Amino acid sequence: MIDASENRTTIAAAALCLGGILLFVGLAAAALLAQSGEGGANGLFDAYIWRVTRFTLLQAGLSTGLSILFAIPVSRALARRTSFPGRIWMLRLMALPLGLPALVAALGLIEVWGRRGLLNTALAAMGVEQPISIYGLFGILIAHVFFNMPLAARLMLAGLDRVPAEYWRSAANLGMGSLAIFRFIEWPAIRGLLPGIAGLIFMLCATSFTLVLTLGGGPAASTIEVAIYQALRFDFDPPRAIALSGLQVVLTGTLLVALKYLAPPPEEGTTSGRTTRRFDGLSRVSRLTDGAWLILAFLFVGLPFAAIAVSGIKADLARLVGEPALHRALATSIAIALPSAIISVAIAALMIHTQRLLIARRRPGRPVRLFAGTFSASTSFILLAPPVVLGAGWFLLLRPFGDVARFAPFVVIAINALMALPFVHRVLQPAMATHAVRTGRLAASLGIGGFHRLRWIDWPGLRKPLSMAFSFALALSLGDLGAVALFGSQDLATLPWLLYSRMASYRTADAAGLALILGLICLALTMLGTAGENAEGRRG
Repeated sequence: MIDASENRTTIAAAALCLGGILLFVGLAAAALLAQSGEGGANGLFDAYIWRVTRFTLLQAGLSTGLSILFAIPVSRALARRTSFPGRIWMLRLMALPLGLPALVAALGLIEVWGRRGLLNTALAAMGVEQPISIYGLFGILIAHVFFNMPLAARLMLAGLDRVPAEYWRSAANLGMGSLAIFRFIEWPAIRGLLPGIAGLIFMLCATSFTLVLTLGGGPAASTIEVAIYQALRFDFDPPRAIALSGLQVVLTGTLLVALKYLAPPPEEGTTSGRTTRRFDGLSRVSRLTDGAWLILAFLFVGLPFAAIAVSGIKADLARLVGEPALHRALATSIAIALPSAIISVAIAALMIHTQRLLIARRRPGRPVRLFAGTFSASTSFILLAPPVVLGAGWFLLLRPFGDVARFAPFVVIAINALMALPFVHRVLQPAMATHAVRTGRLAASLGIGGFHRLRWIDWPGLRKPLSMAFSFALALSLGDLGAVALFGSQDLATLPWLLYSRMASYRTADAAGLALILGLICLALTMLGTAGENAEGRRG
């Protein structure tokens, strides 16, 4: 039996993490408010704010719906086709958008969907005179689906992979067709994940900044996040920025609460632990349908990367690779990304475990349930705290202590770790819940706890989702430009910051080469996160 003192230590550690997160965000907001003095937010609810609020909700809702609708057939096809050539590379491709800076991805999308891009060139060759415009709502939706469909598909695929092997065997024995399997097995597994996935994507789209600024095309396609940036950057009106952040939290939080009650939590089926083997999807129609969805997803996600690669190859890569500036930027990026990813994964795992400990108590009271729910909510709502607000607040807090550059790496590490927390939580939470259900009684009956449980039971069962979460967090931190944009300098130059600097100085060829190098690094990280999946796929 797990020792009670071990539980108390775990809960205390998680409470300290939660307090640290709230303190980090609260101090930044308080510093901005204190700096602003009196007044400033009087015109918060003017016509402009209402317009950007409506557009924020519209584009985030449409982006979320389109991403999920696209992800369902793609994840289903990947789950049914466990051994086609290139499957592991398809999985790695689906993890790449997370790692690239939004600005680089936008350039790749423009190469495909822009006025002189591949699509419009093909349409013109077919005699279509009116080209597709990537700017405005259409471009924002394309970009958001490009980033979030692969994320949703990976999370849904992980859920389908956790369906017990007995379900597929029973479906085969009963002669269930494709539609029946989707209705009674696959959809319940996906439906339980939808609130978390939809909430995460909605928050990502609602707080989208670079893509809206690049592809929005003007004030008519602006969002609350852009209004926050304008309040800080052009007007230096911190009360208005804080009030807009509060409006963003309220709007998105209301949706998250609604989503939580719309769909029931996923049910964990009992299993003997046999290797999963599916017997469906063998008909010609199923193969053609799955193949069509996989090819469509491959082209949609892969073509912008191909455009980035073509542009990058034209750069003088030999000179770029030999530049000391690149070496320093790479070392700085790794020095920031590694601790950020470790902190993010450790905090997420600790909070998820603690939440389960609290709920598993006999008759947990309302305060205990509320405390447990705070852990999950905090990992989601942290995404709503704009990095520019956190960075500006901490810049003001640290300025009295001397040169802010001395503290900059630690602030960037903390912000990157917090920004990765929602992604890591979404990857680990369902996997840890399933693992706890399947191994909890075994560990309790054997009296295994502490390090021995971690070594013999938890690590073998959770190694795969932990690796995936770690690679996600690492890629996110490596590709981040938001936090380092405030603190970046010659002494603190990361790869995205160096890339942005080259673009700002119109050295576009160098920027394309750096984008290619950054993309290859992210690809290497996804290979780390998907290590072992190929072998499991072949066994399946």
